[in-house]
Amino acid sequence: MSFAVILIAGCSSEPRYVIKGNLEGADSVTFYLQKRDEGMMVNIDSAMARKGSFKMKGGAIEFPQMVMLVAKETRTRASFYLENSEITIMGTLDSLAVAKITGSKTHDEYISFIESNKPLSERYSNLYNEYQIANQNKDLARVAELEKQAEDIQAEMNNLQKDFIRNNPSSYFAPSLLQGLSYEMEAEEIESMVKAMDPGVAAIPAVKNLMERTEMMKAVSVGKKAPDFTMNDVNGNPVTLYSRIGSGLLLLDFWAAWCGPCRQENPNVVKVYKEFNKKGFDVFGVSLDRTKEDWVKGIADDKLTWTHVSDLQYWNSSAAKTYAVNAIPASFLLDENGTIIARNLRGEALYNKVNEILGSR
Repeated sequence: MSFAVILIAGCSSEPRYVIKGNLEGADSVTFYLQKRDEGMMVNIDSAMARKGSFKMKGGAIEFPQMVMLVAKETRTRASFYLENSEITIMGTLDSLAVAKITGSKTHDEYISFIESNKPLSERYSNLYNEYQIANQNKDLARVAELEKQAEDIQAEMNNLQKDFIRNNPSSYFAPSLLQGLSYEMEAEEIESMVKAMDPGVAAIPAVKNLMERTEMMKAVSVGKKAPDFTMNDVNGNPVTLYSRIGSGLLLLDFWAAWCGPCRQENPNVVKVYKEFNKKGFDVFGVSLDRTKEDWVKGIADDKLTWTHVSDLQYWNSSAAKTYAVNAIPASFLLDENGTIIARNLRGEALYNKVNEILGSR
């Protein structure tokens, strides 16, 4: 081997992460570096601080990912994006959540986005406080006005996130934004955003999972035949979805007793059911509850007098997976042939659609 080759080999190094911490008040404190894995937080590194200083270093990170630095036996923690670079964390132990973190390009992008979103977040927070007061005072007109304003702010927030994704195709922070937005997006829009990402970003597991979900979403999009399934009703009797199709319109409604937005929407569904049931409107409720007791009580409390089924498997509900349901309430309006003609209609939108089709009968 030549001298030049030896020199190059000696100077080269594999990518790795290095974390240097300097946290006041953290003498003899053990810190754990954790990441989320299949819904659980797992330790990937640890170090003890001496007079506030500590160091962690490890092998190559395949792609930047959100991790958490946790101080043992305390509730203090800081979240940041870990990547193959030297990352510095400076601050105090009792304010770890707001420690200054530098050295991670992805974390810088994350912080920059948070700052750009702060004015909207503050407006939304103030609006929520006003909403709480109006709700307590039973000022229904003000509640309705504030709800409309909240929807407008949420739309602005969504557009800000979409702009970041479009304008930052190489950012490893963008997929986390897209995951959150995807619950209210159609499959085609999700696909277009993924296709615009750099290949390395589009190849991470979170994006691959999202693309798999879009394929499932396409199978239950408007114009598609609704997939049939069988589940037990509250008495343990198996009921097929298709056994309720054929007389008019059927609302396939995914909900749960523990879901606040679902319970808020239930009165709207009840209203439509009462007015149009005799004209051919029916509801097929699928619960994502975990216990029969909660499920049955929710049905009784909200006076939901239509057919209900569940396998009591929470988010592992087989029907929810078939219909790519990752957020509730979620609904699919089916015609007499079992074709999906609308999705996720709520409140007046549901009433108006049903009235448009059945109102003249």
